[in-house]
Amino acid sequence: MHKPSLISCLTLLLVLSLGACNQDATKPAETSLDSEKPSNQQVSLLPTEDDDFHTFGLEIGPQPDDTVWKHIQAGFQLDETDLNRRAVQAELKWFVEHKDYIDRVMVRSEPFLYFILKEAEKRNLPTELVLLPIVESAFQPFAYSHGRAAGIWQFIPATGRIYGLKQNWWYDGRRDIHASTKAALKYLDNLNKLFKGDWMLALAAYNSGSGTVQKAVRKNKRANKPTDFWHLKLPRETRAYVPKLLALKALISDPEKYGITLHCIPYAPGFKQVDAGSQIDLALAAKLADIDLDTLYSYNPAYNRWTTSPNGPHTLLLPVDAAENFELNLPDVPDSERVRWKRHRIKQGETLSHIAVKYHTTVKHLRSVNKLRKNTIRAGKNLLIPVASRNRSDYKLSAGQRKKSIQNTSRGKTRITHFVQNNESFWTISRKYNVNMHKLAKWNGMAIRDPLRIGQSLVVWKQNDPSSVQLNQRKPANTIKSISHVVRNGDSLSRIANRYRVSVNDLHRWNTLKSKYLQPGQRIKVYVDITEQTPDRG
Repeated sequence: MHKPSLISCLTLLLVLSLGACNQDATKPAETSLDSEKPSNQQVSLLPTEDDDFHTFGLEIGPQPDDTVWKHIQAGFQLDETDLNRRAVQAELKWFVEHKDYIDRVMVRSEPFLYFILKEAEKRNLPTELVLLPIVESAFQPFAYSHGRAAGIWQFIPATGRIYGLKQNWWYDGRRDIHASTKAALKYLDNLNKLFKGDWMLALAAYNSGSGTVQKAVRKNKRANKPTDFWHLKLPRETRAYVPKLLALKALISDPEKYGITLHCIPYAPGFKQVDAGSQIDLALAAKLADIDLDTLYSYNPAYNRWTTSPNGPHTLLLPVDAAENFELNLPDVPDSERVRWKRHRIKQGETLSHIAVKYHTTVKHLRSVNKLRKNTIRAGKNLLIPVASRNRSDYKLSAGQRKKSIQNTSRGKTRITHFVQNNESFWTISRKYNVNMHKLAKWNGMAIRDPLRIGQSLVVWKQNDPSSVQLNQRKPANTIKSISHVVRNGDSLSRIANRYRVSVNDLHRWNTLKSKYLQPGQRIKVYVDITEQTPDRG
């Protein structure tokens, strides 16, 4: 992480009376791996047309006594009379009593706060919004809520897509600091316009949705009641959400009053954006930048796997010094060597799906790199496979390894591995084992609305020995098989689904079907539980 120099921080201490930065320069940065993630775990980039990639992070350096906090304070715009409200004071009291939490959040925010501030200033937005990721995620870019919201700005999938945040197997723009910050500020600006300049309503709508707030406003209008935030009947979470932000404003405005020490963050870029120009193994990128792989992931958690997305983006956020190393060393590595390749000889009975799972990639990518028009492959032929340069376990902050770590965290006396069956949901599985549905999802790093797939393994934790449950051994993983169904005359998706006891939606999910009409001889991939199948009687 790019750190301010000792001289810079000592200089900052001299201007405490001016409110510039009252951070103890001798205080060590937090390095413990608590449940809220290390301080430097931040994000990657989704390019947009208005970005100036060549100049970002290259502004002329600030004066030594200039700090991010000083500029945030100067840009506050929200009504200060609301700071005296009981709800705000209650949240403020909590923050003051949990100074260690404030310290952790500020250290996490250090590499990215300057960038967020500059984006807010560019749009002439209140700088209170710069503090919003503290309320949303405590600046944890890997944060994932029960409502499927992700990243420091906690975008749900649908809203993320509306605001241009790409989400696929390789990359999730909701966790990309650069892309998600631009999207979040645009979204907030649009909400402010929707509510005619009322930032309190805009913030409430960011949390609970514009429809929820509009409905509450209409209800108060019909009852001849005030329609400001404080008089609306909103969800409990939203009623606390806005006061939390105002409490943070009070804290940052006058930290000495509340006995808070603001972590020293100079008014200077905390990272630089670099472009690899093509797909690159993240372990190689870390080596070129002369940083460890965990640090690279912590700045770029939008990348789900061991490499940048095949179709981009290929941009990385790096500590400033590391970015210089990367740009110096990258030209020595030709495009063909930025990802390792392996030749795989196709065995009898193998499918592209089998091979993709084995090598932790996708069918679409295998087809692309091997120039295959269809999913059909022949035994004895070779496939070119992209493979990681290091063991999968070394990519500890990739999506798969993070999930594995979550599942391996003990939550009870007995661990049960459950293999998902057809038509199961978190609700039905939680009832089967008599556990809380939300806890079940959390144990597996998921949200209760996330889709489950047949054969997927879930971890269930029980406090006592569940003798009444067969530990799901009745449905072992090897009962789930992938088969290729050859379409016959008269076959339809509905008929095939009924035959194999799956749903039509499953068939669409497992196959790229351009039409609802099937052709005799066409092959349909089906995942079936062989213990539930009956003999084919024609």
